[in-house]
Amino acid sequence: MPQPPNPYDFLPSVAAFEVQSNDVSDGEMLSLPQVSGIFGAGGEDISPHLAWNGAPEDTESYAVTCFDPDAPTGSGFWHWVVYNIPTQVSELPTGAGSQNGEMLPTGAQHLKNDAGLYGYLGSAPPSGHGLHRYMFAVHALNVDSLPINEEVSAAICGFNMFGSTLARGVITPVYEQN
Repeated sequence: MPQPPNPYDFLPSVAAFEVQSNDVSDGEMLSLPQVSGIFGAGGEDISPHLAWNGAPEDTESYAVTCFDPDAPTGSGFWHWVVYNIPTQVSELPTGAGSQNGEMLPTGAQHLKNDAGLYGYLGSAPPSGHGLHRYMFAVHALNVDSLPINEEVSAAICGFNMFGSTLARGVITPVYEQN
């Protein structure tokens, strides 16, 4: 089966900046904490640590997303969306994606993921479906807050966010369930 394209390749080109993690790496398998327990994949649904630097000076806020373009849905699967992250924040600790949001920076908010839950949902690709990419993206935005509320979908957030994106950093670990 051919691999779906990188969705960011179809958006306006923006500058890139660095995203690092103590928990995930480009092209490396997700560890069990970042895998789904809710969907029965044996994991813990713990969002990874993410740190970033090098965003443009005129950044007014950040958004963090995790998207699986390889999900067998025809439209991918949003695992995590956090928006209105203040500019003085350059790191989210491991577990910041908890459903209650207690570890998010002041002012930041979760949207529901594609499972209809607030917070981070770990990977749980169908058994035997092959390797899935989990694109953790940090978006540097030119607005201090997005004109949305916590009830909108990830697609509506994207519609508002991508038009305000100055730069983006992405780290893409993978996962496969045999």
